[in-house]
Amino acid sequence: MVEFPTTMVEFEERFGTEEACVAYLREQRWPNGFICPKCGGAKSWRVRGGRHDECAKCGRQVSITAGTVFHGTRKPLKVWFRAMALMVVSKQGCSAKELERLFGLAYKTAWTWGHKLRGLMGASTGKLAGRVEVDESYFGGEDDAAHKGRSVTGHKSCVVAAVEDKGEHMGRARLEAVLDATAQSLIGFVERHVEKGSELHTDGLSSYGGLSKKGYLHDREVVGNPKNASKKFPHVHRLFSLLRRVLLTTYQGAVSEKHQSWYLDEFMFRFNRRSSLNRFGLVRTLLSRAFVPPCTYPQLVGRGLAA
Repeated sequence: MVEFPTTMVEFEERFGTEEACVAYLREQRWPNGFICPKCGGAKSWRVRGGRHDECAKCGRQVSITAGTVFHGTRKPLKVWFRAMALMVVSKQGCSAKELERLFGLAYKTAWTWGHKLRGLMGASTGKLAGRVEVDESYFGGEDDAAHKGRSVTGHKSCVVAAVEDKGEHMGRARLEAVLDATAQSLIGFVERHVEKGSELHTDGLSSYGGLSKKGYLHDREVVGNPKNASKKFPHVHRLFSLLRRVLLTTYQGAVSEKHQSWYLDEFMFRFNRRSSLNRFGLVRTLLSRAFVPPCTYPQLVGRGLAA
């Protein structure tokens, strides 16, 4: 088995041609050899420039990209592969405008590609465990005299985070946009992302009050002055700080509430793999998830057009 590239030079050498990209997808789609979806035939030959295989038994032609994130694309797969690498290898991600500039794509195409690829980044790798910090913050909009602190209805969106406390270091993390800071939203988030029996460290917000009854060891700490929050909960606040930096620099604060969850998934995908020795291995992870029902532009745009 050929090792996956570990540097940009190796990546370009491995996937610099359309033929190489098609060969890789063919290997991923049929690791044990071609199987016809119509008759089960195991023999085929390649047609139409290499992206299609024709069954030798029934004549059914199967596109190597059918039913994948690349479904129906007219662009070279080598451009898709490079876009994948750009989005996951860079610690700051990549906006649609950047994809448009670098690859000569129409903005609509670049925007669609970005969200299709973010859609592959959402799978979690198990629940958090051990000692976990949990807190919520607010993104978007501007504070004014009528909307301070947690009073942000119609102004900002609530994002809740959980981070494994490994002493001086952060472990894995989870982020999720929720409707509000009520007990239903916050406790629901914890139950989805943290193992029962874990030790939860939260502030004194009453919405967290029912966690002990849900099977968690709950350590509540009244912060008092909001300026002390980052000292009491250093890991989760560092996570929020990193997220804000990415949203403000890469996307220039233009992420819409409709698409916020996609950008959170993208951020978490890179963050939870920040210690990976081979950053290009993240491209391999995305490619392994590429064989999913494709999401169309109308389905994506229904959630609003953003950066």
